[in-house]
Amino acid sequence: MNHVLIIGAGGVANVVAHKCAEDKNTFHKITLASRTLAKCDAIAAAVKAKHGVTIDTRQIDADDVPALTRLLEELRPQLVLNIALPYQDLHIMDACLAAGIDYLDTANYEPPEEAKFEYKWQWAYEDRFRERGIMALLGSGFDPGVTNVFTAYIKKHLLDEIHELDIIDANAGDHGLPFATNFNPEINIREITADARHWENGAWQTTPALSHKRVFDFPQIGEKNIYMMYHEELESLVKHFPEIKTARFWMTFSDNYLNHLKVLENVGMTSIEPIDFEGKKIIPLQFLKAVLPDPASLGPLTKGKTNIGCIFRGKKDGKDKNYYLYNVCDHEKCYAEVGSQAVAYTTGVPAMIGAMMVMTGKWRRPGVFNVEEFDPDPFMDALNVWGLPWQESHSPVLVD
Repeated sequence: MNHVLIIGAGGVANVVAHKCAEDKNTFHKITLASRTLAKCDAIAAAVKAKHGVTIDTRQIDADDVPALTRLLEELRPQLVLNIALPYQDLHIMDACLAAGIDYLDTANYEPPEEAKFEYKWQWAYEDRFRERGIMALLGSGFDPGVTNVFTAYIKKHLLDEIHELDIIDANAGDHGLPFATNFNPEINIREITADARHWENGAWQTTPALSHKRVFDFPQIGEKNIYMMYHEELESLVKHFPEIKTARFWMTFSDNYLNHLKVLENVGMTSIEPIDFEGKKIIPLQFLKAVLPDPASLGPLTKGKTNIGCIFRGKKDGKDKNYYLYNVCDHEKCYAEVGSQAVAYTTGVPAMIGAMMVMTGKWRRPGVFNVEEFDPDPFMDALNVWGLPWQESHSPVLVD
């Protein structure tokens, strides 16, 4: 029996649970666990009502490695889908290692005390996972995740060499609120306020946050301001495709969002340094997360679309070629299907597809891997089947 354990109970976990329940041929049993059992029960009830599939629920603190190990040994799932916080990645990997269970996540480990986005901590598990005979699949969301698979697909089918890569992530959704983030506010704001980094001629180049701005005309959503920032898939992509000379990541932000963020930053609310408050140590950014709207609550409010994709420049048969692969996703359609908005949907569907790749054996070998290290074709086919159809242009507008 193919049994998957999903850890987490936010908007993305909700999508993963719904999509796993849709594929009864692959996922015979689903268990959902998180620190807050009531959230798990609410997701399970929604899945039961929509799909008639029963999801078991458990309460677990994923930071408690011994307790999580005991839960894994009791349940014996084939795979753990880590849809929890990036701070918890290593604890969950430790429990999987102890219990001998395959592991999958959507974002790399981040140390809580420092906004640092690197794979080195997880790549260090390679020997231990391989010797244990189990697998860890890292970054099976959209970015990272689908963007990595797009790159592998381009290299396999359309370009002999990839020289330049621009990953562009646009959310043209409108939730009507003065200020909110479409995924975990703490993670979102840490990423945006960190220094930007991009790959240029064999070295990382660092620039101040939000200091590089362009205007890009996106299919179906029009012109948007895009800002260069760092995203973890750049690290794995330049490692696994060493011919890449330039790799950059861009994301859209509205002026309203940036104005609110600047005010919050100026008054210290985005800081991750602990402060004393009424005899207690608190972290301002965690307090801010507590008072901002829960991203999972934005589903019924959000209208508009996302557009996430990759522009590639390189050579085929000695000639210069450019390609653009992207997906456009509609917030309202996502909410109607699974009860979550498109930012959660575009992360949750690839997590389910990655799990499908592992559990069916299409992507399965012991060790620690990023998604671009496997055959991209079955994943690309699954995107079209499970709700994230991709589109392509052979003469794209380029980012200057």
